[in-house]
Amino acid sequence: MSSIADRLRGIVRPGGSGGSQKQDPPYGVEEKDPAEGSRRGRPGPVDPAGGSADAAEILDGEWKQAGTHRFLVVERTYAPGHRHGAISVADSLPPDEGWSRLALLAGTPCGGNLLFVDLETTGLAGGAGSYAFLVGCGWFNRGRFHVRQFLLSSFASERALLEAVRDVAGTVDTVVTYNGKSFDLPLIETRYALNRLTTPFADMPHVDMLHHARRLWHGHDEGHRLSSLELSLLGHEREGDVPGFEIPARYFHYVRTGDAAPLDAVFEHNRRDLLSLAL
Repeated sequence: MSSIADRLRGIVRPGGSGGSQKQDPPYGVEEKDPAEGSRRGRPGPVDPAGGSADAAEILDGEWKQAGTHRFLVVERTYAPGHRHGAISVADSLPPDEGWSRLALLAGTPCGGNLLFVDLETTGLAGGAGSYAFLVGCGWFNRGRFHVRQFLLSSFASERALLEAVRDVAGTVDTVVTYNGKSFDLPLIETRYALNRLTTPFADMPHVDMLHHARRLWHGHDEGHRLSSLELSLLGHEREGDVPGFEIPARYFHYVRTGDAAPLDAVFEHNRRDLLSLAL
């Protein structure tokens, strides 16, 4: 049975050139130590151009303008000594020769330039009515782990956000997710199709760590939640983490009011997921 994204591609003619040209990985990011935390402040009035006037300050990010629409980009860089439980970034760096057995996990030949992807969405059911309002991307470079998060400030800015994600994905060889085969990638590919854009993930090797976790650690948490595995395998216990069922409501609150303060915990939740996935 074809996926909804495949069916939509047969109806909607993709626009554009089909993606960005190959370029060096997006390593030129402003390094912000996560230990410093985000700058806090009271939410400002709603900005008709797209979100809260204070969202960039509250979430410690930067607005990116695309025509009359804009979206927010938040960057974090984790140094080699940053610890996530008992494991540091330095402990998980790719070997110089690359991950030679990565193809066994992907089920197909793949390169060692990995992009870790995790989505926060407006619903768990998937389908054309669900949006990826926060797209988290992570990658290793020069002994550090970099995270770039894209926030959908308004539904009208989705196309511009997807194009920015496509630029990042165009620099890597393999995508790594947790439950991405069943949820993340089908959802975001549907969003690309609905926006008449070519998805950058269609022909990319994909490692979904959920399936391998079930085989390797079948004696652990029955649902194999990422937060449970990070506690048992990495020794990292989340404190003050936002429950998953609250995440869509926090985003809808932001859309209605422009108040970005409740999203700060959502961004941190997404960063922790990316760190656990990578380490």
